[in-house]
Amino acid sequence: MFWKKNKNKQAPFETKSDSESFNDYANEVINNQEVEYYGVGTFIWEVAKVFFWALVIIIPIRVFLLQPFYVQGASMEPNFTDGDYLIINEFGLKKTEVGVKDHVFFKVEPFFDLKRGEIVVFHYPRNPSQIFIKRVIALGGEKIKLENGQIWIFNDEYPGGVLLDESVYLDPDVFTKGSVEIKLAEDEYFVMGDNREFSHDSRAWGPVNKSEVIGKVLLRAWPFDNVSVF
Repeated sequence: MFWKKNKNKQAPFETKSDSESFNDYANEVINNQEVEYYGVGTFIWEVAKVFFWALVIIIPIRVFLLQPFYVQGASMEPNFTDGDYLIINEFGLKKTEVGVKDHVFFKVEPFFDLKRGEIVVFHYPRNPSQIFIKRVIALGGEKIKLENGQIWIFNDEYPGGVLLDESVYLDPDVFTKGSVEIKLAEDEYFVMGDNREFSHDSRAWGPVNKSEVIGKVLLRAWPFDNVSVF
């Protein structure tokens, strides 16, 4: 007796049960979710790394090296005008304290000196919340005498005094008003604005201490048609 073979019938174990199929589907969904989760997590981690390194690089530059500054007022005209956007070099010139509230982790004292004729940005001695920009006229340890529109500098090189030549940055017809004679301490600077007639400077309120200095002008970045490196 012969039995007729059912061609539609599949061999054992060729098909899976409903529970096995469901388990496979569930595992596939979970694996896809893991892949998706891994992608989002990687993206967040990469963003966090970029943010972290940006802070590591930018904060030290901002605190110790460079600072932006807008010129306000006319005291430095015609060389610097209201609205000029400047980059200030702080390195070695600014007293910096790093800490939280009243707790100071460490501080860096100035270790460079300004040179005569450089443009300095500093905290106004009578109100440190205000920031001024002026030109360095006399250096620490020197004696300065202003009389009849002439500026005399007395130091070790010129104990008898030398007439200061400002023709590089001032027009010949500029007259420096005032009558001043002062001996500077080693950590002081005598500063004046280039617009001598309308500048509130050391002639009125005395010298600037090193600890009040923020930095010197490195670059004029605006306006574009007057970009300059100093």
